[in-house]
Amino acid sequence: MKGLMILSHQMEDVEALGTRALLRRAGIDLETATFEDTLEVKTSFGLLVKADSYAFDLQMNNYDFIVIPGGRYVAQIIDQDVNIKRLLKTFHQEKKMIAAICAGPRFLGQAGLLDGIHYTAYPGSEVDAPKGIYHQDKKAMNNQNIITARGAGAVYEFAFEIVKHLLGEDKAQSLLRNIQY
Repeated sequence: MKGLMILSHQMEDVEALGTRALLRRAGIDLETATFEDTLEVKTSFGLLVKADSYAFDLQMNNYDFIVIPGGRYVAQIIDQDVNIKRLLKTFHQEKKMIAAICAGPRFLGQAGLLDGIHYTAYPGSEVDAPKGIYHQDKKAMNNQNIITARGAGAVYEFAFEIVKHLLGEDKAQSLLRNIQY
């Protein structure tokens, strides 16, 4: 089981780094990649994080799932983006799990992947998925291989849903017990 997380300048620190740490703690192999012009990515709160690879250099068939964190970058690139949306469509066509948190589900919405799907996201993000079924009150949801979460305050629930989907309920509960959730 191997996953891919896309890192972008101005990504939300906790959504990316917290999710990655929790998934790794659960024993899930998660690599990071970026579409930026440098491997060193600067988060919303100024941390410098080095991605493992450039996304263009990867063989996507080596990955079983993908994680898209939210953050300020989404509003800056969402309408011009082709790379993340194309990547998400590929994972969706191959029936691989897609997980997006906060404003990250906006990419799924614009790609048409939330049509008819129950999902949650940062309030206001629902404008990009008018055919989706938005649940503002939910912290995290799993619907048809798509896991979404509301924001940084829902990272634990987000990681729980990912681990549960990939490794089962027992492993997800074990993760929460081990971190004293």
